[in-house]
Amino acid sequence: MTRTARTPSTAPPVRESEARSGGATAALLAALLGFAVITIDVSAVNIALPDIRTSLHSGMTGLQWVADAYTLMFAGLMLSAGALCDRTGARRAYVLGTALFTVASLACALAPGLGALIAARVVQGGAAALLMPASLALIRQAYDDARRRARAVALWTVGGSVSMAAGPVLGGVLTEHVGWRAVFFLNLPVGAAILALLTKVAPSPRRAAPLDIPGQVTAVLTLAGVTFAVIEGGHTGWSSVPVLGALAVAVVCAVTFYVTEKRHRAPMVPLSMLRTRSVSVSLVIGFAVNVGFYGVVFLLGLYLQQLRGMSATAAGLVFVPLAAIITCTNLVSPRMAERHGRRPVIVIGQLVLALAMFALLPLAAHTPVWLLLVLLVPTGLGGAFAIPAVTAMLMDSVPGPRVGTASGLLNALRQTGGALAVALFGALVAADGGAAFSLSGMRISLVVAGALLVATSVLSWVLLPRKA
Repeated sequence: MTRTARTPSTAPPVRESEARSGGATAALLAALLGFAVITIDVSAVNIALPDIRTSLHSGMTGLQWVADAYTLMFAGLMLSAGALCDRTGARRAYVLGTALFTVASLACALAPGLGALIAARVVQGGAAALLMPASLALIRQAYDDARRRARAVALWTVGGSVSMAAGPVLGGVLTEHVGWRAVFFLNLPVGAAILALLTKVAPSPRRAAPLDIPGQVTAVLTLAGVTFAVIEGGHTGWSSVPVLGALAVAVVCAVTFYVTEKRHRAPMVPLSMLRTRSVSVSLVIGFAVNVGFYGVVFLLGLYLQQLRGMSATAAGLVFVPLAAIITCTNLVSPRMAERHGRRPVIVIGQLVLALAMFALLPLAAHTPVWLLLVLLVPTGLGGAFAIPAVTAMLMDSVPGPRVGTASGLLNALRQTGGALAVALFGALVAADGGAAFSLSGMRISLVVAGALLVATSVLSWVLLPRKA
């Protein structure tokens, strides 16, 4: 009886480089999808706000909290999200953030009332804060080669710009043809796809990064107190007891935050870093640019639907050219900064965005749409021109180990600027108890944003080094 020889497998062995390449691709796709979904959630929900108001019988105050609950937690928790990501490992943090964001999105979609929706938006914002640093950490882990990593980060950035363009359109189409709840249901399959991709990504190393819990709590309470005071002050009066109480809480928490950071052995925000002029000015610029940009997006979303009676889809399409301009300008800005220096690029970007605020002042109920699109051009140019140069200057102004902290602080200040713009501008444009849109309130908001940007552009020119 002869033995049958075993036939060796004809399948080629999987090479380690091929396995790593597949894991890197999966990590990049997961990072792109995560950045896309948290970006879309901001712009898509802004377009859905009028429909949410009708469906849940909300006034302007409620709409402001639907927008700001997300942004507030995004900004506040961004400060320590990087440390949490290091402690748990990038992949585990990304799994946690994605799962939490997906569950919160389901809660938003099923919310029976305004309170439940706002509470779910708070959780969404916290999850988004964790996803942002973890997505970049995943890319850093997946690509050892500096050139491939730079291309991956570029793709990640462009993905965010494309998502910004897609958000209003998706939000408009879904809101008009399915309902505002579909905007949140959209996140569920995306979350499932991210979790599936993460199964192909190698586990991430952990680092003993200390958490500054007192600093984190007082930072969130400070932002919440200021935001509450601004939103409620526009509706109940600045001398009302709730508003004064919120301001008092914000002041006490801000002082406590300062003392905590000064004494903590590993502070969330090292105060010594803020003494560097280019760092502190960069943070102020990031705040001001987002006040202008996100303030305009919020205002125009309401203006187009409430005052002009446009459909959600049509209102969303208005923002597509704006997002396309931002994407193109983001690619040009670094080259201009390299050729002419960062300081003039930063100053010009802010002045162009300030010009955009003033250019929108003549808007009326019957302004031609083509003219509105023309007037929106400097809005896209200004912010996209300034922010890449500001970010690069900030990264060069801090030691290597502090880059993550500085980046988180910049993003937190930018998100805070957007949240306070929604709070203040929403109060200014609310007419008849929030049932109507005030054109004069929109003009006051634009003047405030424009004046702030003029002031920060002067500050930039005076305080930033000439060779920045």
